[in-house]
Amino acid sequence: MDPPISLWDLQQPLRSLYIACVEPVCRDYGVTRTELDILLFLAKDPQCDTAAEIVNRRYLAKSHVSTSLRSLERGGFLTRHGGLTDRRRIHLSLSERAAPVVRAGQAAQAAVLEVITAGLDREDRALLLGYLARAERNIRSYLEARKP
Repeated sequence: MDPPISLWDLQQPLRSLYIACVEPVCRDYGVTRTELDILLFLAKDPQCDTAAEIVNRRYLAKSHVSTSLRSLERGGFLTRHGGLTDRRRIHLSLSERAAPVVRAGQAAQAAVLEVITAGLDREDRALLLGYLARAERNIRSYLEARKP
């Protein structure tokens, strides 16, 4: 029997798996991983459509998000528009050009999930995903409580 694995032991392999699955998408569409992450985030959570929400929800550096948003806009993958009540609050939306990139990125994410859940039956897979969702909520709650 294998010894129990710690969460710390999973950090780098999980990161490497994700990179291995999304790098071909990034290469095929000429986007960085951060740019792909932003496109996938906006596709998944279109109501969270500001740079600040991307920074806060994806734990990305403001400078990386700003640079990536400029590049995505120049590439025609997203558009910016002012808020109705506050012109300083810029909203983002995906363009039609982003659709194939998003589909390919979502397929890459699905491949990651398939690797992680290989050998699990439907019930165990649902349990694992439920536990991971709970862990994410716990982490976000902990970090939110410690913000200055």
